[in-house]
Formats: sequence, C-alpha cells, structure tokens
Amino acid sequence: MGLGGDIQGALSDEILATAVGDAWRLAEAELLESVVRISEEIQRLEALRVKLVGAVDHRCKVDVLGFPNVKTWLASKTLLEVGVAGRIVLLGRGLGLQPEIAEEYFDTNISAEHAALITKFCERPPKGMPLEAMNDCRNALLFAATGPTANTDAVRAVIARLERAFESDDPPPSEDTDLNEFHASKTLNGRVAVKGDLDAVTGEMLLSALSGLSKPRPAQDGTKDPRTPGQRRADGFTELLRRYLDSGIAGEEGGERPHVSVHVNAKDLADHTDCSARAQQDAAASPDDSLFAVDGVAWTEWMGPLSIKAARLLSCDSIYTPIVLDENGAPLDLGISTRTVTKRQRKALVARDRGCAFPGCGAPPSWCEGHHIVHWSAGGPSDMGNLVLLCGFHHRLLHHSDWEMEMGADRHPTFIPPRQVDWERKPIPAHNRTRSRAS
Repeated sequence: MGLGGDIQGALSDEILATAVGDAWRLAEAELLESVVRISEEIQRLEALRVKLVGAVDHRCKVDVLGFPNVKTWLASKTLLEVGVAGRIVLLGRGLGLQPEIAEEYFDTNISAEHAALITKFCERPPKGMPLEAMNDCRNALLFAATGPTANTDAVRAVIARLERAFESDDPPPSEDTDLNEFHASKTLNGRVAVKGDLDAVTGEMLLSALSGLSKPRPAQDGTKDPRTPGQRRADGFTELLRRYLDSGIAGEEGGERPHVSVHVNAKDLADHTDCSARAQQDAAASPDDSLFAVDGVAWTEWMGPLSIKAARLLSCDSIYTPIVLDENGAPLDLGISTRTVTKRQRKALVARDRGCAFPGCGAPPSWCEGHHIVHWSAGGPSDMGNLVLLCGFHHRLLHHSDWEMEMGADRHPTFIPPRQVDWERKPIPAHNRTRSRAS
C-alpha cells in the first residue's frame, strides 16, 4: 500500500494493542509480525512527511514560515534536529526532480537513505557518462536498493562501479575537494560528535598538525602513556584549537575575536557549597518553580549548560565582565548610549537572550546583532529595555514583515505574529523563555 492508502486503517487492533503495552499477550509469531507491520507503517508515514515537506518547500514563503528556510522551521515545530530536518527537505526537493525515484520511494519500495543516495548520483553523474545511459544506471541503482534485504554497501558498490565505468579527466575521489564534508553536531548528553570526509591533501595537513600534539607522553619514571590513540588525538585537537584561538588571527564575530564565553552566577563561581542541598531548600521555598530556581549551572554560547566545576577551571585564565540581572534573568538597565550597541550591552544581551530571541530560532550569539524594538530613527533608545538579540535573517524579517515585538513585563522580549500565521496574534515568548525559563 502506497501513500494513497488508509493510514489509520492499516493498523489492526492487534498492533494497536501492542503499541499500548500488551506485547506480553502476543505469541512470538504475532509479536514478530507486529514489529514488521509497525515498521512498514512508519516508513509510509515518513514518506508522506517527505512529500508534504516538499510541498511546503515549494509553496510557503519566509513570511509565513517565520524562518529563513524550511529545515529550521521544521526543527522548531518538531522533535527533529536541524540536520535531520535538512535531509528531509533535500530529499523532498530532489525527488521532485526525479519522478522515477520518487515513485519507488513513495511506494515504499526503497528507503529514504537509498533514495537520497540514488538522487545524489542522478543529480551529479560522472562527467564521462553519456546522457542516454542515465535510465539504465538509475534502474541498476533502484534494483540494488529495492526490498528489505537491500543494504547501503550494495548501493554504494553499484555507484562505485558506474563511476569507474565512466572515468574521465576528473580528479580521483581521494583528491576531489568537492566531496569534502565536516560535521560537528551537539549530542543529547551535551557533547559534540565530529565526523568528516576530507581529501588527501587536507587530511595530510590535519594529521601533520596533530602529529606533534598527540604523541605519547610517558611519565618521568618511564610508565607508558595510559591514553589510547583516540584519546591522544582528541587532546591534540583540543590543543590545536586553543592555540588557534589564542593566536588572534581568526577575525571577528559579533564585534570581537572568537573566544570561549561562559556565563555563570558569580555566587556559584565562588561558592563551593553542595548544590543538592540548595536545591532542596529552593524546592521547599517554591515547590512549583524549584527546578528553574536552582543555581549551579554555567552556560556557554554554543554548547549550552556547563558544570560549575568546568566553569571554575576556565575562570582561572579569563576576562570577567560583571552583568547584574534581576529576578527574571533580565540585565538591569545599562543606560542610554549611542545608536549602536556597545560591547558591554551586547554581553548583557547574550546573558539575557542566549542567542537569537525569535521563537524557535536560538541561533548562537556570534551570529546575532542587537536590534532596536522601537527603531532609533523613531526615538527608540539604545537601552536594555529596547534591545533584543536577533540573527541576521530575523533582524531583516522584523524590518520587512508584519511580525512585531514588544518588551514583556518580565523585561524579556515577546513576538507578535502576523495574522496569516495566527489570526488572534497572540504574543509568543522569546526562544530562551519558551524552551527554558532559566538554566
């Protein structure tokens, strides 16, 4: 059954019973069948989502989305990460240009991953491949990708054979810089997962730079370095980044040279009392708001929450900028200054908004700029009650659309959508206030 089928009717009472926790009642054969049928239904729904997201990408403009592109809108409205949402958008866009692949995918004969691989090949075939060979090549790839026994290695093997069959004067894959990719993604536990695919020359530069920084370091008594090779390379990479940022050759972001910024309560930085004891006291004082009342967490611009222990370690060699906040986490008024936002006001905006304040955005502070709620030309002052941190896209959106802003009673900005987004135009809290009232 393809996308035209009755999605709700495809789930039998037996499978629905399984979904609500009665799996123990099923015989083993019934349990296995239920898992397979649920998996098939998930694939149909995912294919339907790709089709609908493709329509959104084709029809909906930025003033309706409220975001610079469909992937950031989708991520802000669902539990999807931006990278996953981006792959959905790209697949929907690519299938719109490849009807043969789209038919197989929407009939759930091939997976999303294999559809994306084949689409990418058809969009950028080997330069030596004649146009009349495209249909046969596509069919060979679809055949390799069809059915539950298909696997990615088999599809890639067909692609590799086709690339060899149509060799041209192009550089070999090991030297093709157009294939380079580098991904650095935040994980659910607050770390960063790094994944890359680099050409031979770039790889040589990286390994050469890491070589001296990741050598084994035996102890003075000759004891072997206990670190694994992976740990040694990670330590070397950390040192490489530290030296680069210390060099001062990295240019500027947000009016300052790139550096590590940590926001932390001054009392937490100096106080070594047990946070759990303070949490219990806060819970007794305000049971409905205890979780958000607890101090003891620092905050970084890119990675978010950071332990006080790590913040104290970083503070041993840092520059302090004191910012006084009220009980709602809003900086106390720093006064009216020039038209442009001063460096100290910007630090205060970062402490309050923690990135782009537009609901659902949260772009990092280094990508943002100060925006006047009441424009300077209309008499709006450059004080904290009239400033908000916005990324470039949402700064322009506020200037050239019917979105409006106002400062709330808690001295945090709120956003009023246009009528085509919400007919009642109900105010929406800033991104940081929507996701977490404090951290």
